[in-house]
This record gives sequence, C-alpha cells and structure tokens, in this order.
Amino acid sequence: MERNWEALVLVEFQNEWLHPAGKLRGLVEDVAQLEAAIAAGKRTLEAARRQGLRVVHVPCGPFERGYPELGSGLMGLRRAIPRAGTWQKEGPGAAFAQGFEPREGELVVAGRIGASAFAHSNLDALLRAQGVTHFYLAGFALHVCIESTLRQAHDLGYAVTLLSDGCAAFTAAQREHVLAHVVHHFGEALTTPAFLAHLQGAA
Repeated sequence: MERNWEALVLVEFQNEWLHPAGKLRGLVEDVAQLEAAIAAGKRTLEAARRQGLRVVHVPCGPFERGYPELGSGLMGLRRAIPRAGTWQKEGPGAAFAQGFEPREGELVVAGRIGASAFAHSNLDALLRAQGVTHFYLAGFALHVCIESTLRQAHDLGYAVTLLSDGCAAFTAAQREHVLAHVVHHFGEALTTPAFLAHLQGAA
C-alpha cells in the first residue's frame, strides 16, 4: 500500500558512522546508543519497503578533493570536515553502509553540503515533487544534522516525526537534551516499535 504523502528520510547511514573503521564512529562515546540506532534503522527501512512507504536516502557529501564546496572553512563543520578528512568522494567513508544501500526506485538526495539535509540539496524539490508533506526522520548525529534537519523542515512547512531510537548522538546527555527540550518545538517523536505498529495499522 503506497502512502504518497509520507516518506522515510534516512540521514547519513554511511560508513563514516556505521563501519568499524569509520572516522565518525570513533567520536561516539555512547556506543550502545549508536548500535541501537543502527538496528532500529534496519528494522525501519525493512518495514518501510514492505509497506510501500517512500524511502529517501540523504548522504553527507561526497566532497571533491580539497573540499572546495566548503570554501575557506573558517569554523564549525566547514572547518571540522576537512580536518577530519571525512566524506571524501574517493574514500570508502561516504559510501552507504552495508544493508542501507538505496534500491531502484528509492530517492537519493544530491548536492547537500551543510548540516541540515536541506542545505544546498535537492531534498525539498524531491519531496514536493512526490507530494510528500510528512516524513519520518532517522540518522546521525541527533544533536547536529538531525536537529538541523528537523528545524528547517518545520520552517519549510513539513510535518516531521523523529524516530527517536533510530538516531544517535555522541553521548547520552546530548540525546536526552534534544529529545526533552528540542523536538517538541519542531515536530514529534516516535519509537521504532510504535512506528512499525503505525505502518501495520495503516496497511
């Protein structure tokens, strides 16, 4: 059963986070939280595909050698990404992680170079072209790119449901802050079991 007004948006389910050798994986202090988010992401993706929910994959990068897209990189992520050497076009880190590779017919966002999944990308155009007004959001990191995406989606007029256990921050405190003090201003949160039950009921 297709649910054309809804979509599942997966942000950065790539090797930099998910592979044991990923450069960003090493920054996560709460490893159990990360592993739980990966497992929840797999369950969510499988269920969305079974139920005909539109799937949208949002990668970070990949960036050209030397990161010309980020300009002078004076501060923030524009400085941190080149220093860390992440998301390079010629490296393995920007590749989709095993089990999260896009399938034929699924949407893959291009052009993103900022924290928000909408930043300089075609995500907004893709969603509007497909008639999507509400999407479920999962990915990494909760307190950076996911929060940025949630805020911008709200301001663009989308209804967003954060899949709370399908996202991971670096620490438990970061996760708790976003869920307790940020999400309700811009959307709502749902656990993966509740999301799966919703999909089953809708079908």
